[in-house]
Amino acid sequence: MQEIKMNGESLNIEQENIAKLKEIFPEVFNEDKIDFEKLQNVLGNYIDTDEEKYRFTWNGKMDALRLSQAPSTGTLRPCKEESKDWDTTQNLYIEGDNLEVLKLLQNSYLNKIKMIYIDPPYNTGNDFVYKDDFKDNITNYKKMTGQIDSEGNSTSTNKETDGRYHTNWLNMMYPRLRLARNLLTDDGVIFISIDDKEIANLKKICDEIYGEKNLIANMIWQSRTSISNDQEVSLNHNHTLIYSKNKNSLIFYGEPLNPDDYINPDGDPRGPWKLSPLDANKPGGDTYYPVINPDTNIEYYPPKNRSWAINRDEMQKLLNEQRIKFGINNDSAPKRKLYLYERLEKNDTKTPSSIILDGGTTKSGTTELMELFNGKKIFSYPKPTKLLLKFLNYALNKEKDNIILDFFSGSGTTAHAVLLYDKITELNISNKFIMIQIPENLEQNLTNEKDDAKKITQNAIDFLSSINKPPILTELGKERIRRAGDKIKKEIEQENQQLKLGEEPKKVPDIGFKVFKLDSSNIRKWNPDTKDLERTLLDQVDNFVEGRKEEDALYEIILKNGLPLTVPVEELNVKGKKVYSIGMGAMIVCLDNNITLDIADEIAKISTEFEDKSMVTVVFKDNGFENDSVKTNIKETLRGYGIGKFVTV
Repeated sequence: MQEIKMNGESLNIEQENIAKLKEIFPEVFNEDKIDFEKLQNVLGNYIDTDEEKYRFTWNGKMDALRLSQAPSTGTLRPCKEESKDWDTTQNLYIEGDNLEVLKLLQNSYLNKIKMIYIDPPYNTGNDFVYKDDFKDNITNYKKMTGQIDSEGNSTSTNKETDGRYHTNWLNMMYPRLRLARNLLTDDGVIFISIDDKEIANLKKICDEIYGEKNLIANMIWQSRTSISNDQEVSLNHNHTLIYSKNKNSLIFYGEPLNPDDYINPDGDPRGPWKLSPLDANKPGGDTYYPVINPDTNIEYYPPKNRSWAINRDEMQKLLNEQRIKFGINNDSAPKRKLYLYERLEKNDTKTPSSIILDGGTTKSGTTELMELFNGKKIFSYPKPTKLLLKFLNYALNKEKDNIILDFFSGSGTTAHAVLLYDKITELNISNKFIMIQIPENLEQNLTNEKDDAKKITQNAIDFLSSINKPPILTELGKERIRRAGDKIKKEIEQENQQLKLGEEPKKVPDIGFKVFKLDSSNIRKWNPDTKDLERTLLDQVDNFVEGRKEEDALYEIILKNGLPLTVPVEELNVKGKKVYSIGMGAMIVCLDNNITLDIADEIAKISTEFEDKSMVTVVFKDNGFENDSVKTNIKETLRGYGIGKFVTV
């Protein structure tokens, strides 16, 4: 049985990377240190020794890299009173600095996220910029959001006059994108919206982090239709860079097929069809030969520097089956007939264009929000759900549940779109979202905004005041998800009331969300104060920080032991002590005091769901045992039952 003492830290990414390197190249390690001379010998010709190298760098890049690898001592505290359907929902809304939150999610959601969409700050000079602190980002986060300082410390804008305009933005984005990649499944996809100011820099850091070969597209979205006269060319578009984690594993769906694209002028009994080219970029093999039109006897060869996509035998088979057409009028190169019925049977989709003209606009996104918020314009330039629905359709698996992450969630468009997607597609799966947003103070933002934006922000503040909510951006996001979910539920219930006899009622998607908030760890640090050693020793009598609830510590234990935050939690009474069964007995947690030996047998029985007890983790408070002898005996008793991990906090 493995014995572990928790230290309150998140996954140590640096140690994980070293472990992976040791697995691949064990011979380059000498007493747990890397011998770079040996590593160079192993890598051979792959070492770049040129003085001048192709690279993308900036002031602070190495600090940003180290920041992404430094463990977090923070935690996520549950907030049931601000949640919706806490006991049943699988969705998450997390308030906090996304850098720290992404670190905290590494254990539980490593390789679990199917799709990430983010719409980060565009670095316009007036938008929000995260100011990271290498030494203590949790304290820094509290200062930024006004939780521990009354002197006006807050997030700031990034103006060109600051001198490091692009550098500040890159130092913000780089560590976050590195951490995000770890969370993606092997077939996962990330979508990043941006405008012209930082598209070049964003592509360079994504090429480095995700790999140039994993670039799917730079999609251009027509974000507005009206023409602006305030500069030489009216900017009516945004970019969305799309990268896969591993292009070889990717299934990228397209647009739904349009039956109007298919015709049947020759009365083909197989039904409507469309023509598809048969040439390819020199695939090799027996693919260069003449194809003869049987009606005109004209020979056709592939276009210059290309070949046919199939060999002679396959081409002849298609000709015999009358699946080859020489143009609509029988006077051009051969093309393959694609039949609508066959494509529908295979759930084929239409290859999307890199230019999106039908994804809504920021105006339609604004209208969408106003309909939810009593006609009030409360957010500037929100993305429309129509655009997000396209991206969801491209990326999500259609046969099993997916997790979608947005760590710059803003007004909550991504969460809204996920709910709509489940309603519209009716795939009988339940997609889950994780939204992360720092709680910006809207009143502080007023001083940095221009007139139009200031008016919108004031509308948002007034609206939140009308529903007794503080002027915080995250309150808008949560309220939007609540209202969007209620609207979708009402629409489905109305549709179900009009069903005909025998028709299956539509399923209402999971419209709830659990709220968690970033904070410092619930577990006290062993950090002796030589000036007041007595106070330090007294602090260690209780393992947990003053003012924290047992439930706070419980969810920190869940998170840092690699279980999802939505895992089922059952509270039990065992021998008069409060015991939590997590994930149907995958983890058993008891944080009570004065634990005696008789509890061990009962705890072992709770994990009966698992035939292999080595998969079970049991957690106690380190000073919760009656004495050290009891702790040892409980540990040995659980070892006898085959329990896998004995953890103390």
